[in-house]
Amino acid sequence: MIDITLDTTTVRGLAELEPTSRGLRPHRLPAWVRTQFPDPQLLGVEAQPAGARIALRTAASRLELDLHSTRATLRGLSRPRGPVDVRIDGALHDSVELEGGDTLDTDPATGIRQLVDGPAQRITVDGLDPRDKLVELWLPHNEMIELIALRADAPASPDATERPRWVHHGSSISQGSNATQPSATWVSLAARRAGLDLRNLGVGGSAQIDPFMARVIRDTPADVISVALGINVVNADAMRLRAFVPAVHGFLDTIRDGHPDTPLHLITPIWCGIHGNTPGPGIIEPESFASGTLLFGAAGTPGDTAGGRLTLEVIRNALADVYAHRDDPNLHLVDGLGLYGEADAAVHPLPDRLHPSPEAHRLIGERFARQVLGVA
Repeated sequence: MIDITLDTTTVRGLAELEPTSRGLRPHRLPAWVRTQFPDPQLLGVEAQPAGARIALRTAASRLELDLHSTRATLRGLSRPRGPVDVRIDGALHDSVELEGGDTLDTDPATGIRQLVDGPAQRITVDGLDPRDKLVELWLPHNEMIELIALRADAPASPDATERPRWVHHGSSISQGSNATQPSATWVSLAARRAGLDLRNLGVGGSAQIDPFMARVIRDTPADVISVALGINVVNADAMRLRAFVPAVHGFLDTIRDGHPDTPLHLITPIWCGIHGNTPGPGIIEPESFASGTLLFGAAGTPGDTAGGRLTLEVIRNALADVYAHRDDPNLHLVDGLGLYGEADAAVHPLPDRLHPSPEAHRLIGERFARQVLGVA
């Protein structure tokens, strides 16, 4: 077996790979952000490599990937493990669920975290046709990992295909919550349909219109940019309308400092019943712990928008107003309800009342590829 170098030419869709005692930890945000704002929640989700994939040209019939995972759990609630998707020339070959690894378990009653050690895992891909092909290993969107080693039974080189670069920022919906495969989150699906080189900056719970995120987007090469704003601001009860509107203008201004003419899509929130007309903060419903299934709710009072309290409906209107007040022919407003609306929720309900189901991820990705990215 031949050792294959792991770096940011081999592993696409990342800011950097951080050396650790085991190997290399993928990061979707650069070190300066993690130093400037070492928020534990942000650090946990940015190190989950949503949208990142190892992409190789090789005639190998067998590959081996050694990795070590770390997953965050909430005691009493069951959530699926993340997999590694194997795609050959774009077609799904296998999806291998993570095993072992460390578990960072949180007691919801006390907030105390406990780290439980577990073993590394070897993922083997074999029986491949020994011809030149594109092999992609899509890394988990919902667990942190460390890459230890990659080997193949034939030489391999980074995929050098030039594709238009898409940078997308959003919440856990964009990161892929409730999707069962990393290459089937709505963002990954849309990128594959449109033939785009994806950089997914979806960060669960942390799409808070942060200036550092706008700077990251500003400094990242991109041929198309999209930002989905709103849901995390509501479920964190982080702003009032007076702060939200200028924050969005500033966010867009910063992006435009680096990308003055790049197509930029401003996406309003998709349908979510718990926050449609009810402010945050968001909560985990107590009934979740009786059923073992995570369910979200809203702690605000329905219809209470006095003093600038934010709901998804208020935010949709505010984003439309922001769009109307900007003289920017390359800025486009995308109606989130056209991607996933109330009628869609009747067919494909939000399993936890907040995040799309796998079927809804597919629906959103297909609509976004068609309506926004121009896929026929």
